[in-house]
Amino acid sequence: MWQAVHVRDRLSSLNPGSAVVILGMTTKGDQILDRPLAEIGGKGLFIKELEVAMQEGKAHLAVHSMKDVPMVMPDGFILAAISARENPRDAFVSNKYNGLDELPAGAVVGTSSLRREAILRAKYPTLVIKSLRGNLDTRLKKLDAGEYDAIILAAAGLIRLGLENRIKTVLTAEQSLPAPGQGALGIELLDGAANMLDVVAPLNDPETAHCVKAERAFSRALGGSCQVPLGGYAVIDNGQLWLRGFVATVDGSEMVSAELRGKPEDDEALGRQLAETLRAQGADAILAQLACHA
Repeated sequence: MWQAVHVRDRLSSLNPGSAVVILGMTTKGDQILDRPLAEIGGKGLFIKELEVAMQEGKAHLAVHSMKDVPMVMPDGFILAAISARENPRDAFVSNKYNGLDELPAGAVVGTSSLRREAILRAKYPTLVIKSLRGNLDTRLKKLDAGEYDAIILAAAGLIRLGLENRIKTVLTAEQSLPAPGQGALGIELLDGAANMLDVVAPLNDPETAHCVKAERAFSRALGGSCQVPLGGYAVIDNGQLWLRGFVATVDGSEMVSAELRGKPEDDEALGRQLAETLRAQGADAILAQLACHA
């Protein structure tokens, strides 16, 4: 809802005199909280109902966290704009400890992400990783109730909701490479809605868009719309797009990673190139062990 209000306010300021109305909806991804996301259908569960609303003419656009948007867009829909990114990194949240390195053997860490789980299992094999679903308030209440010693969340969500004080430390990209699209918002439209393209165009941030397109192309080439422990993160560094990525088994026992640099305008080609580099390092063997692969 914060995301929707943010985009509504921006569109209202760009279009004085126009009414921008929020159609609040709860998606299946928000409703099914007793099972890991990987078991119930993945990221598409967060956007399906919103797409139906657009098809039925009840809504003109949908606002998504880019981390929740499947890597392959459904037929009839397009990503029309990607807005400037909030902090894209992961946050360590705990009432007892200041960072991952302080956690004792047997400490319970909560996460809903296969990517984070693989990283934690690879780097901190003595920790106990438990699934953690629900909105931010629910996750923080579970931490506060003592169900977890620490939880790992997207820093962007905590910052946007004014909960930055709960962050003990923001993990570096070296500690926990972010998910493709993390921290960015995407605007989805019906394909062919030319009048709406002009309306949302000012929301697009070119630098963020190049980075996220590279990340998504990398993920897409490795079957990232399926449940694959995968990280992909790009920044513009000295005029170049610097893309890093990894793919791993859920238990963290096998992991391949690589990075490359190139022109920002070559975003998707760079993403595909990085995926091929990982395949050459053995990514296919890892993907073959997972339930779904490219």
